[in-house]
Amino acid sequence: MNELFELHMLGGPTERRYRKLRPEVEAMPWGTIDPSRHSPELVLAARRSWTLAAFQEHRTGAACAEALHALIAARAPLDLIAIATRFPLDELAHVEMCARITAELGGGVPIEHDATDLVHRVDRSLPPLLGAAELVVRFFCVGEAISVPLLRGTWHAARHPLMRAVLGRIVRDEAAHGQFGWTFLDWAEPELGRDERAHLARAARETIDALAEGWIEIEPRPDIAGEELGALGWMETEPYLALARRTLDTHVLRPLRARGIDPGR
Repeated sequence: MNELFELHMLGGPTERRYRKLRPEVEAMPWGTIDPSRHSPELVLAARRSWTLAAFQEHRTGAACAEALHALIAARAPLDLIAIATRFPLDELAHVEMCARITAELGGGVPIEHDATDLVHRVDRSLPPLLGAAELVVRFFCVGEAISVPLLRGTWHAARHPLMRAVLGRIVRDEAAHGQFGWTFLDWAEPELGRDERAHLARAARETIDALAEGWIEIEPRPDIAGEELGALGWMETEPYLALARRTLDTHVLRPLRARGIDPGR
């Protein structure tokens, strides 16, 4: 059953403990966006975009938690698991920052979702190591590896101080996420035979296809000046898609193939 994507904070001592863990969130230049400087249509598009960004970060937090469970079940190295424990916290901080930008623009737009089906779950009949490797390939070697350069490109294009601060913080956090998958695969490599690599290649292909489907749906915004796009935290469509295609090749396909995992063209 679908439900609205809504967020809230408990507040009090719990929030204070959270703030100590991520003090940089409150240090952002909040209260500096003036929606009246842009057309209502553009502001609505920005509200929709940043609401979707908050939702996607929320889903990524769930993905990191799912992968963390699989890593523990697979008895991955303790220090590698320990590094991954920070990732859900990173993503939740990103959720808050995107949601607060949405609030400054005038509030979020309704997004319905199935809370029981946020992220991909592996077949529990798989061996624990292969199950963990599948999630790592899907979430980190494809998803996070490709998102980091795209976020960095958007950060460079952003002009508003708040947008730049938030995107810059997300880029710094995601850089560690993007490298994590390759560290895991290099550790697991001796245990991955031909069948296991073929399984991981299919998982990568499915994830890549889903991403590419989303890119196809991105529509150009010829009626919006580049300055306005940058002011509200967007890249122009063609440079974004060109960067996405390059990143797919350099940050996903080549490293996977170098490790004997070939998703195909």
